[in-house]
Amino acid sequence: MNHKITRSQFVSKNCLVCGTDNKSGLRARFYETEKKEVIAVFRPREILQGYPDILHGGVSAAILDEVMARAIMAHYGEYILGLTAELKTRYKKIVPLDIELKAIGRIVKDSRLIFEGAAELILPDGTIAVSSEGKYFKRSLDRIVDDNFLRNHWKAPLEHAPAEISLMGES
Repeated sequence: MNHKITRSQFVSKNCLVCGTDNKSGLRARFYETEKKEVIAVFRPREILQGYPDILHGGVSAAILDEVMARAIMAHYGEYILGLTAELKTRYKKIVPLDIELKAIGRIVKDSRLIFEGAAELILPDGTIAVSSEGKYFKRSLDRIVDDNFLRNHWKAPLEHAPAEISLMGES
């Protein structure tokens, strides 16, 4: 199934997950779908391994945490984020390095101050390798960072969003 993309999400310079200037990070890109889900696209490199040629489990948890925390942006805009209150992660398959991977996250419950999310890290053949559920505090970005960050570090990505993203093997 193809997911129609409505827009790219903002990224920052130094974030471990989306940072454009973080040489040790994932440099993931995030896209909102017409169903208000968020898809991350990334290619993990050797620097992020646990065992040889395998993505570290903590990095798998980090991308799923990020895609759920960002799902709130699809509903309220790029200046409302989620701060993790609770994260539960299930590891099902080994996640290899140096291939394009995707993660998809969504809100499953939304209240005034807290929301709950679910997410999956998906291998190229469509297999779910890792899944997560989380609870998040809703926060306005200006309550977390200063004006310098908003002016100089929180930007729309330079590359254009694809029209659609496929998560192979979906039913």
